[in-house]
Amino acid sequence: MAVEKRLAFSIVQFLRDQTHCGALNSDEQESLEVAIQCLETTFKISSSDCHLAVPQPLTEIFLNSLLKNDNLTLPETSPTPEDTERAEQLKNEGNNHMKEENYRCAVECYTKAIDLDLRNAVYYCNRAAAHSKLGNYTEATVDCERAIGIDPTYSKAYGRMGLALTAMNKYPEAISYFKKALVLDPENDTYKSNLKIAEQKQKEATSPIAAGLGFDMASLINNPAFISMAASVMQNQQVQQLMSGMMSNAVGGPAAGVGGLSDISSLIEAGQQFAQQIQQQNPELIEQLRNHIRSRSFSGSAEEHS
Repeated sequence: MAVEKRLAFSIVQFLRDQTHCGALNSDEQESLEVAIQCLETTFKISSSDCHLAVPQPLTEIFLNSLLKNDNLTLPETSPTPEDTERAEQLKNEGNNHMKEENYRCAVECYTKAIDLDLRNAVYYCNRAAAHSKLGNYTEATVDCERAIGIDPTYSKAYGRMGLALTAMNKYPEAISYFKKALVLDPENDTYKSNLKIAEQKQKEATSPIAAGLGFDMASLINNPAFISMAASVMQNQQVQQLMSGMMSNAVGGPAAGVGGLSDISSLIEAGQQFAQQIQQQNPELIEQLRNHIRSRSFSGSAEEHS
């Protein structure tokens, strides 16, 4: 039963991720929550059973399997002129959906275009962009790999791979792909900007403050949704007491040193406590903000599609 429980736990994790992606309406989200409850009851598992977790998310396992066994061998015959023309029409429809931020429909259009012409790297690359907008970063990396496999000189595929990897917090890999994109297109300012962002995030990921807070505080401070939530959190009496204590120290309270707070560790600790309060108040919104930052904090969010 251990294997079945681990599989059920992975499925529940996948379903929970879907509820946080922001792409479902209220009825669809409620249906997923019911499915999660049913699985947890049937297999007697809960979200706290971390020992059942596997190293890779279920989606990544599935897509890696597809990558090995699916349409990796290009067809021997070229598509007919009619199929090529229809595929281009579908690609253009997908591009229009992207402009309208209708990313699900864009994915559908690009998929239909791919079905008609498996040799076109642009269709995979554009679908990768749509997947990234939906938060489906693993799917985006798979499509970028296919695009690169078809056309190793396609710089945009490397750039979009870098964006997806950055969103997955895989900063060293992202940096590598942005550098490859710049080798192919040295004057591309978007690649240069995104490379700097990935390098900065890599530095932040190893800093004590970033490790304590668990997210990019600078990005959150400029996020309207975070500002609104923080204002709500500040109404909490415990948070008010925490901030009052911080202010007392800063102006020369018992623990204050020459510069206000006794040392940087005190500031880090206070920041960690504040982050924990926010996490406890509204964990779902924190997750939404993380996803929002991942998809919006890079250059090229309004990029043109091929």
